[in-house]
Amino acid sequence: MALLLVILAGTAAALIVFFKIPYSRTKAEFRRIADKYLVKPSIPNETFTSEDWKLLPPPVRKYFETSGFTGMPKMSSMEAVFNQVEFILSPKKPAIPIKYTQYNFVQHPVRIALIETAMYGIPFQGLDSYVEGTGSMKGVLGKTFTLFNQLGVEMDQASLVTFLSESLWVPSAILQDYITWIPIDDHHAQAIISCYGITAGGIFSFNDQGECQSFTTNDRTAIGMDGSKQRVRWSALMKDYKWIDGIRQPTHLQAVWHYDSGDLVYFDSRNVQMKYR
Repeated sequence: MALLLVILAGTAAALIVFFKIPYSRTKAEFRRIADKYLVKPSIPNETFTSEDWKLLPPPVRKYFETSGFTGMPKMSSMEAVFNQVEFILSPKKPAIPIKYTQYNFVQHPVRIALIETAMYGIPFQGLDSYVEGTGSMKGVLGKTFTLFNQLGVEMDQASLVTFLSESLWVPSAILQDYITWIPIDDHHAQAIISCYGITAGGIFSFNDQGECQSFTTNDRTAIGMDGSKQRVRWSALMKDYKWIDGIRQPTHLQAVWHYDSGDLVYFDSRNVQMKYR
């Protein structure tokens, strides 16, 4: 019995040391993808002008005309760090605090995000990615055990439309040929993105001040940790705009599944820092 206790104590100590080591394969994969695209040639050294917004639907044009992007250098990528996020993995699970770091690259739509948290003291990391037309969502527990790895056409489309939902934060993206704009009225505009043989779209909604309040789409599939799939309307909500480094940005961001049983806010962040390159 004494020997068993010694072995268990030693194993527990080894696990604690392992969990505290900064290295993880998931984080290394995230960094590898980011570095690959960060070294690619950037967008030409130009600045945004009023001509760039001229052909956009009225509310989208007003958004950019009033957000401070005119005169700003055109960017090839965005890094966004969400330090305080309440995140729900599945409808029946409580929210957990996470750190969420993402990159969006413009020239060929690429989006990668790293989720970092702990479950019962054990590190949990997720890698949400859209690279060269392939979308995936992988969850890893204890830096070693893959809990889920969602792939397929539904993930490809979901990842593509997520990139679209964030395109107003990276205005170089909205000027690319892969996004088409369709006017609706003074407060709404439809956007369609087509890449790698897949198309997705949704509707942006704006208020009288030109702030974008939401993006809503029917082109996302809710995929459970058990692999179940359900087509559900999805929204990204943008609130509490503030002027940061000369740019008007939303500071309260939410992602919502609109289930028949009620809305599920599964991503809720009030602290985001955006940087451009």
